[in-house]
Amino acid sequence: MAVSSQHVATSKHESWQDLKDKIVMVTGASSGIGWELCIDLAKSGCKIIAAARRIHRLKALCDEINSFGIADCHTNPSGVLAMAVQLDVSADGPAIHRSICSQGLGCFWPYRCFNQQCWYYSSLDTSQENWDHTFKTNVRGSWLVSKYVCVNMRAFGQGGSIINISSTAALNRTHHLGLVAYISSKAAVDTMTKVMAMELGKHKIRVNSIAPGLFESEITKELMQKKWIKNVAFKTMPMKEFGKIDPTMTTLVRFLIRESSGYITGNIFAADAGYSLPGVPLYSSL
Repeated sequence: MAVSSQHVATSKHESWQDLKDKIVMVTGASSGIGWELCIDLAKSGCKIIAAARRIHRLKALCDEINSFGIADCHTNPSGVLAMAVQLDVSADGPAIHRSICSQGLGCFWPYRCFNQQCWYYSSLDTSQENWDHTFKTNVRGSWLVSKYVCVNMRAFGQGGSIINISSTAALNRTHHLGLVAYISSKAAVDTMTKVMAMELGKHKIRVNSIAPGLFESEITKELMQKKWIKNVAFKTMPMKEFGKIDPTMTTLVRFLIRESSGYITGNIFAADAGYSLPGVPLYSSL
């Protein structure tokens, strides 16, 4: 009987990982977390709208997804699992609107939206231009993409899920010196997430944010090879190691996309191996 109970639990676990027929837009999809999430969500059954500035990278990503989708049970009748959209989130509103409402995406509506942008500058060296660009990318860009996506979600009347990417650096516990523009912008994203969740709940649109710590990825590959970085993990993280995007981030994103998370909105989810917990030593103690 114990085996039977375990089987039931496993079946339920697997069911919420199946995202067949979900349509997801991922910004910042040309590398790092965005790239890996596109791959994982496509394998889970999602149709992917991959958005970023580097269109050649997006086409390579979509070719990879569409090639393994041909033999996959989740393949849709059109045979297309992923489409590339060139999108600069630091552009003005009309340009972002044109990208999001591209005629080529008609068969993909309505869709969920996953926003991720990243921009680091030291505080004393940050020029006004860099400050403005950071906020234009992280805050205004996230808001405009979400705005135009949510306008379409509202029109279709089917609800949806917006998932913003913040940072543990924006949490009260882990403010770092030298990242004033970046941290301020990510704190703004968290506040925007909460306000949008309050406003859009009546349209069955949920808005949450994920605050990731440092993950092993294409972008952090060289950093992870440094000897001193292991000391950072050992002394500042209860789990004593850095996470991998799959399954840590991918599992959380899948959960927030599914209807089983329909009661969850306006939350900031820290995925950081406990780094942001009170009582954990700061970098200064290393």
